[in-house]
Amino acid sequence: MEYLLSMACMVLLPTRRRVALRTETVEYSQDGAALEGYLAYDDSVKRPRPGVLVIHEWWGINDYIKRRTEQLAELGYLAFTADIYGKDNRAKTREEAMALAGTFRSGPDRTLLRARANAGLNVLKKHPLTDSQRVAAIGYCFGGTAVLELARSGADITGIVSFHGGLGTPEPADAKNIRGTVLVLTGADDPSARPDQVIAFEDEMRRASVDWYLVSYANAVHGFTNPANGTNNSRGVAYNEKADMRSWQAMKDFFNEIFKEQ
Repeated sequence: MEYLLSMACMVLLPTRRRVALRTETVEYSQDGAALEGYLAYDDSVKRPRPGVLVIHEWWGINDYIKRRTEQLAELGYLAFTADIYGKDNRAKTREEAMALAGTFRSGPDRTLLRARANAGLNVLKKHPLTDSQRVAAIGYCFGGTAVLELARSGADITGIVSFHGGLGTPEPADAKNIRGTVLVLTGADDPSARPDQVIAFEDEMRRASVDWYLVSYANAVHGFTNPANGTNNSRGVAYNEKADMRSWQAMKDFFNEIFKEQ
């Protein structure tokens, strides 16, 4: 797969250590479809480092997911946000977001969703600054579902983290293909991850002998990591500062564990 790097920029950030944050728009393709991802890394470090694939919410690549990608770069990872929808396909309304996400989530299987996720993973792994033996994926909401499907596809990946993602799949038997560790971070009151769905997911993981664990956050509903969702839990989608902070820390601890083992 060939890809083109463009629109590079350099910013010095006031963090505990001096980070030269470099961000780039990355054009690539999957089966003829034009895609445009977002890359971020610390340009002051010249050696390969663990890579993290990021998959966006149902809105597509936006400022929120770009900032998450940059935060990973600030932690020392090479982070790449995959474009699942396609270049210029960015939702502006809930209706558009629902239609775009539905294209990839509905139907008897999720072949296209898995293919787009794997296309992004290939871009990340081929980057010269990625340690291709230490690669993980994270996703939010729609992206949380997508990284689980990436794992079920048999992708060669060290681990995945699903933030308030849907847990169900049309092909639960495909859990046997999972090669890395799975961490699910979910809201205890998330209507998109009801108790029966959580139980079904746990059974799926057990039957396939996957190395997995799940953390459920009290008083958290869907979308608890995004401040743009407001704080009204009665809507079923709301930000929760504690759950956001705790889940990000859980992800960092998870990476420290899985990457140290390599």
